[in-house]
Amino acid sequence: MLSKTLTVVNPSGLHLRPAGVLSQTAMKFKCDVIIECGEKRVIAKSVLNVMAAGIKCGTEINLICDGEDEAEAMDTISKAIESGLGEM
Repeated sequence: MLSKTLTVVNPSGLHLRPAGVLSQTAMKFKCDVIIECGEKRVIAKSVLNVMAAGIKCGTEINLICDGEDEAEAMDTISKAIESGLGEM
């Protein structure tokens, strides 16, 4: 299991479009991908779960990848979040 703390840089937070990009990226991997934000713990492969978390710009999240391709997933998803999920 790998874990990394990241800051959401999207000006509008994780609304529909960036949440969709995040979920589609997470779905490429076999491992479990979880986002922790405060007390919330959501499955990143579900766009509805990511949107429902209400994650705003500047929020620190904890990205957790657990499974056979966890290292590759952590690297790819971390870079996507840090680059603004196509919005920057």
